Amino acid sequence: MVIPAIDLFGGRCVRLVKGDYEHPTVYSENPLEVVVEFEQAGAEHLHVVDLDAARGTANNQTVISSILLRHKVKVQVAGGIRSSEAVDAWLGAGAHAVVMGTAAVRDPRLLERCARQHPGQVLAALDVRDEKAAVSGWTETDPVMIGALLARWDKLPLAGVILTCIDRDGTLSGPDLETLRKVRGMTSLQVQYSGGISSLDDIARVGAAGAHAVILGKALYEGRITLEQALGR
Repeated sequence: MVIPAIDLFGGRCVRLVKGDYEHPTVYSENPLEVVVEFEQAGAEHLHVVDLDAARGTANNQTVISSILLRHKVKVQVAGGIRSSEAVDAWLGAGAHAVVMGTAAVRDPRLLERCARQHPGQVLAALDVRDEKAAVSGWTETDPVMIGALLARWDKLPLAGVILTCIDRDGTLSGPDLETLRKVRGMTSLQVQYSGGISSLDDIARVGAAGAHAVILGKALYEGRITLEQALGR
């Protein structure tokens, strides 16, 4: 499965390189137009990240709510979701799933409570930098071991794990297949992969390494591949 991504920063559609908030590349001032383009290309799923909320400085709630209200695509919402109330609110607003990152790493009881209240609708984000889990919008790392995290998550009724290899994210330098295989071998949960994808061959290699889905961002925005090509249309 191929899932196009929309990263929101200050109401605009952007991409970061290796999680660097200081130098975002703006691809659209109107994210809703990007959603329409993805839908017309055949997208059935969408990964929407609120970068402001992830960092805790602001939010793009109005934009995301508009996407959920106006479009039929299945949206998984990520960024700054750190309470059961936030999970309830986004799912109640029409999100197909929510992604918990910092909370999944630092508040296991909260993740468990949300996963059990909404089985199959909560994804845990495993954002990896230097073989550690990154949190707080990728600005910090947590000393907890990846294997311990996955073992804990494996016991929950999660929709899956989103693995983002931050050192590859936004670089178009190819996927981190070694980390993907390592993670795939540690969990029975479905794994979505993100980071470094630049070609159709990269997508195929990620699939062969065991990913259930690949999240595409910069490769689409830079025209390396089209969404139609990625979807096999």
